[in-house]
Amino acid sequence: QVHLVESGGGLVQAEGSLRLSCAASGQIDTTYPMGWFRQAPGKERLFVAAISWDGGYTVYADSVKGRFTISRDSAENTVYLQMNSLKPEDTAVYYCGLVYSMTRLISKNQDDYNYWGQGTQVTVSS
Repeated sequence: QVHLVESGGGLVQAEGSLRLSCAASGQIDTTYPMGWFRQAPGKERLFVAAISWDGGYTVYADSVKGRFTISRDSAENTVYLQMNSLKPEDTAVYYCGLVYSMTRLISKNQDDYNYWGQGTQVTVSS
């Protein structure tokens, strides 16, 4: 079993910044691909950003490209999402996910993710 715990959400004004963290624990014997997704009220959960098991590859949704940066500290089993130039439309619950497989380098598809955190609320005011 793997446990993911997100932190760093909150209320911020438009054009502000936040840094989300996701700490993985449990049956972690190596590093795995991880990603961030978000769900706005009344909408489906959507892909935001993902990072490969070694941190060498990253991929972003078009809506956040150039504003958000995903990174990881493999020694700490932690993934980060630095969010800059935030917009009101970024308001959502942000979820961290982990792909418990070494056969995938990186994934934008939430069906590939085996474990999820509880989510952290990000609210951007205009």
